[in-house]
Amino acid sequence: MLVLIFLGLALVAACFACWPLLKRKGAPARMLAGAVALAVLGVGIGVYLMLGSPGLALRTLTGVRPNDLNGLIAELSVRVRKTPGDPRGWVLLGRGYLTLGDGQDAAAAFKQAASVAPANERTELLSAYGEALVQAASGAVTPEAEAAFETVLKANPKDQAARYYLGLAYAARRENGKAAALWQSLLADTSSPTLKSELIDRLATLKAESGPAPDISAMVEGLAARLKSQPNDPEGWQRLIRAYVVLGDEAKARQALAGAQSALKDNKAAMDALNEEAKALKLAK
Repeated sequence: MLVLIFLGLALVAACFACWPLLKRKGAPARMLAGAVALAVLGVGIGVYLMLGSPGLALRTLTGVRPNDLNGLIAELSVRVRKTPGDPRGWVLLGRGYLTLGDGQDAAAAFKQAASVAPANERTELLSAYGEALVQAASGAVTPEAEAAFETVLKANPKDQAARYYLGLAYAARRENGKAAALWQSLLADTSSPTLKSELIDRLATLKAESGPAPDISAMVEGLAARLKSQPNDPEGWQRLIRAYVVLGDEAKARQALAGAQSALKDNKAAMDALNEEAKALKLAK
């Protein structure tokens, strides 16, 4: 808009400068008038590019460049408002804002996407909304984010983001039992070595803060006893190994790993999973 106003003023100035020449007769006068008009316009545009908004001016002349992320997101923000009922546009806009590190605007976009998306897609979008709120708060789980994750967890108890961030919220309030339950379940499900390592560290911290937990130890020993009589249980062995690591008993964790490898040696898929688990828990030799 500012560009159009400026060009209009420049054209008026050019006409004003050329008017005396246009009143003269003959081709030379008309040629001179044209040269003066171009000079006035050229000087005006040059001044604008130097002192005004050169990025905006160039974008107006050339369009949005593919590598101009700010420009692409600005264009997308205009488009989604023309079709506000399309959740895909809002999701793309939210992801774009996250790339720019703008969690607040990303959260607004994901919230709008969730409000117009089909029912079977809302839980995932609400989870993204909560994550964006956490980013906007520099990693803190705000009450709004916690409420969103609570809703997500009710609809999908397996949602990883909800379990992770709700665990952070509970741990911050010293509700260590609730945090540990969420993180233990997430540890059993995630395939990310990085996340596994972080969860193990966080669970160890909770244990140190809470002191000894004989009930948990008894449960672990009960699992170990069951696996001796029913060894064909790959997931049970993995839970036992993780539990010993969380309890800080590396020797028993290694014993459990050896027992699992012996019991499951004919199960290739289980052995591959055990080897990955051993690497993630730093038990591999």
